[in-house]
Amino acid sequence: MLSVRTLKRALEAVLGAFSVFLIVALTLLVLVAVVYRELGGSLSWYDEVATIMLAWLTYYGAAFAALRRGHLGSPEILAMAPRRIRLALFVLGEILVVGFFLLLAWVGLEVVILLEGDKLVSLPWVHVQFTQSVIPIGAALFVVCQLLSIGDEWASLDRGTDADLVRENI
Repeated sequence: MLSVRTLKRALEAVLGAFSVFLIVALTLLVLVAVVYRELGGSLSWYDEVATIMLAWLTYYGAAFAALRRGHLGSPEILAMAPRRIRLALFVLGEILVVGFFLLLAWVGLEVVILLEGDKLVSLPWVHVQFTQSVIPIGAALFVVCQLLSIGDEWASLDRGTDADLVRENI
């Protein structure tokens, strides 16, 4: 059976690689589009595809950051609070974050269902459902990543240490 740590590492590798792929692909797309425009031409599908790629990078990159607990926060405030308050605030924060992303996944799935049959304007062979699938998938991945990283964060807060400082020294 897979351990949480093994699953976390595997997911970190996949999400990290996919995020890097999206960054490189988006960068190359922008560079090609600039060259085309400088030469007097244009890519009719550039704006639509670049926007979609940026959305995908945002969702999958956010899941990657959640796995590494890399989102903005105020760990110093939690670290200064008494143990019971610190742990209670942590639990409340996790419930709110996970709840929000579960709601986002559910609503995103509803949106994807509503978009059945729609296609991109500039690339009519690409279904909008595919491009917008990032909403429920990315939100669900965020929840999984948040839950996979919760144990280490809890242990750090229970000890009264600033988890970000501990990670920086590893």
